[in-house]
Amino acid sequence: MDNLIDGKAVAASVRAEVAERTKKLFDETGIRAGLAVIIVGEDPASEVYVRNKHTACHEAGMHSLEVVMPAETTQAELEAKVDEVSADPAIHGLIVQMPLPSHLDTEAAIERIPFAKDADGLTSGAMGRLMTLQPGPLPCTPAGVIELLKAYDVDMKGAHAVIVGRSEIVGKPQAHLLLKEDCTVTICHSRTKDLEGICQQADILVAAVGRPKMLGAQHVKDGAVVIDVGINRLPEGLCGDVDFDAVQPKARLITPVPGGVGPMTIAMLLKNTVLAAEASAGR
Repeated sequence: MDNLIDGKAVAASVRAEVAERTKKLFDETGIRAGLAVIIVGEDPASEVYVRNKHTACHEAGMHSLEVVMPAETTQAELEAKVDEVSADPAIHGLIVQMPLPSHLDTEAAIERIPFAKDADGLTSGAMGRLMTLQPGPLPCTPAGVIELLKAYDVDMKGAHAVIVGRSEIVGKPQAHLLLKEDCTVTICHSRTKDLEGICQQADILVAAVGRPKMLGAQHVKDGAVVIDVGINRLPEGLCGDVDFDAVQPKARLITPVPGGVGPMTIAMLLKNTVLAAEASAGR
């Protein structure tokens, strides 16, 4: 069935636009957009993700800084490093790679990032501006979902969007971005009654709950657009929160895992960084 949303192709288009803007900014002002990633400890998935970010920065013509700290790093040491990197004028976007080791306070570390350099769009300042529909860095994964829907000409005005998952990183900001596009939005979670019945009402169904293949054909109405944000590692390989094989025949459009939402997250991270670099140049 030819109903796949090709996240790699849409991400490539965003990254090409970012590369163009990065070059233009450098040619006209001498400012090279710069992204820094602080990673604490050795999480294999994080290391792969950071390596991909570094490659993406290089391809876009951006300056890339990777700061690796030992797993036993204290909260004070981490926050001091965030302050130090934030103060570097060559860095326009900064992220603290998650997950952090369990003894560290993730929220406090993220809050040390200045709003103007918040490349992940996760500080309370960025979230507050999102809630009040003011300009600012957008959380990368939810912003990537909107980019995919627009790339495939999904009519969001008045559509019923159902989000399964209420996390601070995806579920809640996704709701606000869909509201901004004039969707009618329902958020479901672990205590939602009649999850199946509510999901069946969705014109756009966003799965972001972190449970492999949780949503099956019985959750999806014919002709729905299904966006699977989940990425779960099973013995047989990666899968999303949607039972892809069961749902694909019913969906008008569906994102695969991998290759759907995943590539968009890094693309939007680069976009946030070049926007921040442009803002630093008064653009």
